[in-house]
Amino acid sequence: MLTNGSIDSPGGITVDLAHELGARLGMPVELVLWDAARKSVDAVPWGRRRLLPGCRPAACRRVGLDRPYVLIEGAYAVAEDSALGQVADVDREGVRVGVKLGSAYDLHLTRVLGAAEIVRGTDGVDVLAEQGLDVAAGIRQPIEAYAAAHPGLRVLDGAFMQIPQAVAVSRALEPDAVDWLRAVVKELIASGWVARSLERRGQDPTLAAPHPESGDS
Repeated sequence: MLTNGSIDSPGGITVDLAHELGARLGMPVELVLWDAARKSVDAVPWGRRRLLPGCRPAACRRVGLDRPYVLIEGAYAVAEDSALGQVADVDREGVRVGVKLGSAYDLHLTRVLGAAEIVRGTDGVDVLAEQGLDVAAGIRQPIEAYAAAHPGLRVLDGAFMQIPQAVAVSRALEPDAVDWLRAVVKELIASGWVARSLERRGQDPTLAAPHPESGDS
């Protein structure tokens, strides 16, 4: 999920969206934090949590909405003198890739990397530093910020995946409620609310999903 802030004071578009939906419904918002995407998705389907503002559509289709409002890129960081020159070079025998356990890109890379070894930990860049790996995988913005703050690293051009972020809801919700949420998400994308939220939070507004077609439901 695309967030910023801290564990004590979470922020980002996911939090903004939760508060926007709560305000429209006239209901209080309770934020429940998870340390991995898979755990947050598992909490939603049967009502343990009613709403998950940040979710990959493949998972969201199991529990509710499937329209992405943000499109996030996955990027690789490598040593400045690494022989790896592009994203496609990473999937080779002997290459070790650090990822955050249970993250969306962990699940994706587990499926698509056939030769490279995946090493899981608290974060891709942490594993890279702790174990002297060849590659750190993660969301582009944090990966680029880490590389900029640590001389000797560079970010490979291109993306190893695009991560659509959508909304998931409990199966316990009535169909009318789900339809209302779909309509609100469509409106927030089309009105520019999503892009403005990203910019306000210091993130790239171009991460906003393309405006829905006027006839798209």
